[in-house]
Amino acid sequence: MTELETRRLGQTAVSVTTIGVGTSPLGGCGVPVPFSDFEAVILAAYERGVRYFDTAPLYGLGKAEHSLGHILRVNGLLGDVVLSTKVGRVLKPASRAARAETLYPINWIEPLPFVDEYDYSYDGILRSFEDSQQRLGADHIDILYVHDVGRVWFQESYPRYLKQLRDGGFRALDELRSSGAVSAIGLGVNETASVLEISREFKLDCSLVAGRYSLLNHEPLQEFFPECKRRGISIIAGGVFNSGILAEGSQGNATNQTYDYQAAPAEILKRVRALEEVCDRHGVTLPAAALQFVRSHPGVSSVVVGALGSHHVEANLDAASSSIPEAFWSELRERGLIPADAPTTPAKRIPGATHQE
Repeated sequence: MTELETRRLGQTAVSVTTIGVGTSPLGGCGVPVPFSDFEAVILAAYERGVRYFDTAPLYGLGKAEHSLGHILRVNGLLGDVVLSTKVGRVLKPASRAARAETLYPINWIEPLPFVDEYDYSYDGILRSFEDSQQRLGADHIDILYVHDVGRVWFQESYPRYLKQLRDGGFRALDELRSSGAVSAIGLGVNETASVLEISREFKLDCSLVAGRYSLLNHEPLQEFFPECKRRGISIIAGGVFNSGILAEGSQGNATNQTYDYQAAPAEILKRVRALEEVCDRHGVTLPAAALQFVRSHPGVSSVVVGALGSHHVEANLDAASSSIPEAFWSELRERGLIPADAPTTPAKRIPGATHQE
């Protein structure tokens, strides 16, 4: 059994391991995933010290929550891990409702017979939360994220859903937190601007942000991270491989050469090849560099990675713990592949200790 370092979220009592596992791929995101594979991933991650697992009603349209809760419960792990799920979508029977439109259409393979409907209202958030409790079989959920609420995601529809939050959604979230039903609240989004915008109106403890800070995307260093620090918002980073390109590399399978869920453009491929040249010179794998670059930022409490099998769990955790020489990061800076002020060496901490930035 491995022990991973933990970091505290904001001013809450919740501490997460610096590596977490997300269950979107396990919900059948474009590929079939047998329950046995789902269970193998969760148990392998637990054995390697992971104590933070993220899910959502969207993943497999309820399937991921059902499977994750069952695995944790029958293996006696439910009280020994930190769980996060999301609100903002209510699942309705597929025979009597239409599926919500989405910025990134996902083909769920063998999902449960439901469709998702956006609802950020008071009643919608409470219903979504209570439905998730039942699917997970959990009386208490540690972290609750408001899923996909942002201008980029909704575009012209954003004001309508923001109004739902203002007219009652924020009140529902506050009641869940103040009652102790959840311990921490944040956003689960693919954009940084929405985190700062929402935090001006509602107290956020943390936020799960996917794909915005990576070896290929450094913009959050300028405003986002400093502002989150000022507001006491801890960041959980998802999408550190930018949906595939930083895991597969420039020579990988063409179907996995994706950046932000689309075919990687020529400019991105050129930058990835430059990163690979430096990796080869220093004996560093690209996934290790991608994962450790993000985890080194002091504003990042945990890096959430996906997996389709226990071998992916092993590979991700090996990448997180492999040794990377300082000369590697120095060359990336010299070649302009990462900013000069990008943190790359985390402060020394005692393994297993709780850390508060």
